[in-house]
Amino acid sequence: MLLRIIVLALSVQGEDHLCKLWTNPDIPLFSKTGDFMLGGIFTLHNNIIESKPTLKSRPELHFLRYQFAETMIFAIEQINNRTDILPNVSLGYKIYDSCGAVSLAIKAAMALISGAGEAQSSTLSCSQQSNIHTIIGESASSPTIGISTLVVLFSQISHFATCACLSNRKEFPTFFRTIPSDYYQSRALAQLVKHFGWTWVGTIRSDNDYGNSGMATFIKTAEEEGICIEYSEVIYRTNPREKFIKTVDIIKKASSKIIVAFASFIDLEFLIKELLLQNVTGLQWVGSESWVSAKNVATKENYRIFKGAIGFSIANAAIPGLKEFLLSVRPSSTPGNTGLIKLWEDMFDCSFNASNSKTCTGLENLQVVNNLYTDVSELRITYNVHKAVYAVAHALHDLLACQDNQGPCKTNPKNILPLQIPKSVCSESCRPGTRKATQKGKPVCCFDCLPCAEGEISNSTDAVYCMKCPLEYWANEEKDQCILKDIEFLSYDEIMGMILIIFALFGALLTSMITVVFFKFRDTPIVKANNSELSFLLLFALILCFLCSLTFIGEPTQWSCMLRHTAFGITFVLCISCVLGKTTVVLIAFRATMPGSNVIKCFGPTQQRLSVLTFTLLQTLTCIIWLVQYPPFPQKRINSDKEIIILECNNGSTVIFYIVLGYIGLLAVICFFLAFLARKLPDNFNEAKFITFSMLIFCAVWITFIPSYISSPGKYTVAVEIFAILASSFGLLLCIFVPKCYIILLKPDKNSKKHLMGKIQSKSL
Repeated sequence: MLLRIIVLALSVQGEDHLCKLWTNPDIPLFSKTGDFMLGGIFTLHNNIIESKPTLKSRPELHFLRYQFAETMIFAIEQINNRTDILPNVSLGYKIYDSCGAVSLAIKAAMALISGAGEAQSSTLSCSQQSNIHTIIGESASSPTIGISTLVVLFSQISHFATCACLSNRKEFPTFFRTIPSDYYQSRALAQLVKHFGWTWVGTIRSDNDYGNSGMATFIKTAEEEGICIEYSEVIYRTNPREKFIKTVDIIKKASSKIIVAFASFIDLEFLIKELLLQNVTGLQWVGSESWVSAKNVATKENYRIFKGAIGFSIANAAIPGLKEFLLSVRPSSTPGNTGLIKLWEDMFDCSFNASNSKTCTGLENLQVVNNLYTDVSELRITYNVHKAVYAVAHALHDLLACQDNQGPCKTNPKNILPLQIPKSVCSESCRPGTRKATQKGKPVCCFDCLPCAEGEISNSTDAVYCMKCPLEYWANEEKDQCILKDIEFLSYDEIMGMILIIFALFGALLTSMITVVFFKFRDTPIVKANNSELSFLLLFALILCFLCSLTFIGEPTQWSCMLRHTAFGITFVLCISCVLGKTTVVLIAFRATMPGSNVIKCFGPTQQRLSVLTFTLLQTLTCIIWLVQYPPFPQKRINSDKEIIILECNNGSTVIFYIVLGYIGLLAVICFFLAFLARKLPDNFNEAKFITFSMLIFCAVWITFIPSYISSPGKYTVAVEIFAILASSFGLLLCIFVPKCYIILLKPDKNSKKHLMGKIQSKSL
C-alpha cells in the first residue's frame, strides 16, 4: 500500500501555473537536498499557553523529540551510505517544528507540500510544487489527523500517533504508522483493570483526538467486561486552573481508588502540579503509553502520586551508532539548519548572540550532558522513527527496481492518471502582468485582474501587487518581465554617425586642399592681399573645427566629454578672431587710402597677431577654469525614455557652457557688423562682402542651434551640435576661400594687382 501511495505522489501532475504563497514561508529547522525528499514534523517545543499565572510554564524544549528528529537524519545518512538500498540515489530531508499545535503542524505540512521553506523564493510551478514524497510525523494524534487530512496525495508515516480513528482507510487513505493503534491498547487496559478485579474506576483523558478516541474504546470495552465508571474528566494544557482544581476536587471526593488516565504527558503535567499542591496521594494509576513510560514522570516529587502506576509500553530496542551520532552534531547558523541552536543554548546554559550571558561556542562537549536527548537506554519511540525512514527507503527501492507489468508494478507508474479535480471558481486566475483587485462587496475569491502600471510587472499568477522595475530596466509589453534598457548614444557604426563623419572628413580634406592651393600661389596678389598669414591661420583653424566634431561621436567617456566642448570653443574663437582681423584690415586699408591717414600703422601684422592671440587666450582661460572647477563627465539619463538609457555628456556647468557659446557669438556679431560696414568699398575684389555673407550664415546656424539643441531627444542633441559645427565651418570655408580659388585656378588674368586695385563703376567682381 505504501508503495502505491508513493507511486501516486510521484505521478500526480498539476497544471503548469505559477503558485505564490500568501505569506512568507517558514524555513525548516533541519534540511538537506537529495534525489528524494522526506519531510519531518516533530514537537520540538511544548506550545503551552496559560490563562492563569499560577500555573505559568513557558514553552520549553522537548529533548526527546529532538532525539526523534536527529534519529530521522541518522537513518537517512545510514541509507545514503549503503549500497544495498537505493544505490546511486540520495535521500534528503526537511524537518519542521510543530510545537505540539495542530495549526502549526498543518502550516508545516503546507510548507512541505507546497515546496515552500526555501529562503530564495516562494513562487514556483504548480507542476513541481513539491519534491517531498513522504512525511514522517507527527507524534500526537490531533496534529497527525490535521496533516493526514491535508496531504491526501502524499504518504504520511507516524511513529507515535496511536488514535484508532487514523485506521479508517476511507478518511485517511495515505496514512501509515510504525506503532499499533490505540484500539488495541484501550482494550488491553480494560482487560488489565479486569485482571486485577477493579470494577469501580474513574477516568481522565486529554481533550483531543488521542484522549477522546482512546477513552471511548476503553469505556466500551470496560462496560463489556463489567467495569463501572464513576466519573470521566477531561483535561487539556490550555484549560484555566479552575478546571484543574475542579478535576482534583472530583478525584478527592470520589470513592473509587483507581484512575485510568488516557492522556498525553503535556496535559497531565498540569494536573500533577495541582495534585502535588493539594497532596492527593494513595491512588492507583493506570496509564496509557503516552505518559506511563515517560521518564519525565519518574521523578522523586511525582513518586508520591504515581508510585505503583501500571500500563503498557512499547518494546525497547537498540540502534547501533545512534549514540555516537547524537553526540557528534554541532549547531549551524545556516538558514534551514538552525534547529540545534536553541537546543544547544538550553543544554549548556549559554547564548549565541546575547551579550549579558555566557556565550556559546558550538564546540561544547555533549559527552557531559545527561538528558533525554543523549539517553539511548530506552529507544522505544525513537526506534519507530528509525523504522519509518527505512519503510520509505525500502518502498522507494522496490519502486525504482520495478519493471513494467511485473511483480508489484503490474500498472506502469508512468501511466497512472492524475487526479481529476472539478473546477469551481468565482474569478479566473490573473495572468502574469496583472494584479488582483477585490470586487467591492464580494468575497475575496471574487476579483478583477488589473494590468500593471507603466514600469511595473508581476511574474506570477494571481499576484496581489505589481513590482516596480529597477531604474535601468523597463517592463515588456506583457508586463511580466523587466528587460534591461538599451543604451543610446551617437555611435560610429550607425548611418547618422557615418554621414556626419564623412562630412567632417570631407570638410577637413577640402580645407587642406585649399591650403595647398594657397601655399602654391602664395606670391600672387589675391593670396597676399589682406594678410596671407591670417588666411593660413584661418584655414588651419577650420581644419581643427571639422576634426573637433569627431569627438562628439562615439560612447562618451571622461576624456571625450572634457575635450569636445573645450576644443570646439577654442577652435571656433580662433576662426572668428582670424575673420575679425581680416575684416578690420579691409576697413583700415580703405581708410589708409585717404589723404593724410596713418591708421594702417595702428593695425599692422603685429597688432593683427596680438588681437587673434588675445581673443583666443581669453577663451582658452575660460575653458581651463571650466575643466578644473566643473569638468564635464559622462552620465546616464534614465527617466527620459521608458525603453532606452541615454548616455550623454553632462556639461558640468551650464553657465560656463553658455559663456563659451556667448563669447563665440559676440565675436561673430562684431565681425558681421564690421564686414557689413565694409561691404560697399570700391575694390574689384572686396573680401568684406564674402565675410558678411559667411558671418550671416554663421549667425543663422547658431541662432537656430540653441532651440534645436534644447528640444532634441537623446543622441539627436549631439547630432544637432555636430551639424551646427559643420554647417558654420563650411559657411566660412566656402564664402571666404572658394571665390579666391576660383580666380586663382580658373581666372588667372584677374589675379593681378592692377585688377584688384582698379575702381570701376559697377563695383562688382
